[in-house]
Amino acid sequence: MKLLLDTCVIYPTVMREMLMGAARLGYFTPLWSTRILEEWQHAAKKLGPDGAAQAIGDAALLQAHWPNALIAPAPGLEARLYLPDPADIHVLAVAIAGHADAIVTLNNKDFPRHTLAEEGLERITPDALLYEFWLKDSDGIEALGTQVLATANQLSDKGDWTIRALLKKARLPRLAKALAT
Repeated sequence: MKLLLDTCVIYPTVMREMLMGAARLGYFTPLWSTRILEEWQHAAKKLGPDGAAQAIGDAALLQAHWPNALIAPAPGLEARLYLPDPADIHVLAVAIAGHADAIVTLNNKDFPRHTLAEEGLERITPDALLYEFWLKDSDGIEALGTQVLATANQLSDKGDWTIRALLKKARLPRLAKALAT
């Protein structure tokens, strides 16, 4: 299964680590574009110079690990597409060019299901996607969650995150509840 990752699911660290961990486990093949990675790096500037530098380094690691994930939209494709937010047309065009099965996004209103269906695509939230993977392989996703939690606690000043609190803060509430039981 090929999934186009929108910027909004790559930028938050915990969400990205859970998604990319699931990709490393073979649950899906990630896709993105140079523009999506640049948008992530631009958004990370809000965290200061260290945030931007970290995003650049993390983006380079993603590209090194998944060299075939980088997709360019086909010439002229964007001109025939419509979405409520014209800035998101690029994401749809890349998903089509990469033969994605779905777009993983938190941005539901700007990716109407009927518009995506016309292109043979679905829209899924990261929480629903990761929960679906958990239903299929609870041990694998639980191990991934444990790994992400350990890293978060190591990097945190307090170091006292629980899996439920960490994943809820990362906008993964359904997965948080599943892994906390």
